[in-house]
Amino acid sequence: MDSKRQQKFARLIQKELAEIFQRDVSHLFQGSYISISGVRVSPDLGVAKTHLSFLLNPNGKDLLKEIQFHTKTIRHELAKRIRNQVRVVPELIFYIDESAEYAAKMDKIISQLDIPGESKEDPTNPFHTEEDEDEEDFQDENLDEEDDEDRRDR
Repeated sequence: MDSKRQQKFARLIQKELAEIFQRDVSHLFQGSYISISGVRVSPDLGVAKTHLSFLLNPNGKDLLKEIQFHTKTIRHELAKRIRNQVRVVPELIFYIDESAEYAAKMDKIISQLDIPGESKEDPTNPFHTEEDEDEEDFQDENLDEEDDEDRRDR
């Protein structure tokens, strides 16, 4: 569990790094859209582990290597932005955030599951079964017969 100070510092770094990747150093990465999905900061605020998501770039590992190569430049840009707010600019460690890929993979697996009886049930009511439908039809028929008898009696 991170302290409030760590969380506040992580949000600041995340915001500033997002702007740096979009405005200041985007030319270094061939126009790839890089988003910061999360930042975790060590208790001494000396290390910031940054999770990146890549759009418009199918090969994330090569882009990560290029980002790691330019870490010094990125850290310098970060230092220019937050120098009046912190004592020490943290060391930046970059990771690929694979949560979106994992979610897509799980979604694909779930969609391929063959669940028996799925088409017979009403998707809006998980407790509705085929037996309930037969019972409802029987009740509807009885009500129709009673209505007919009432009309004849009048």
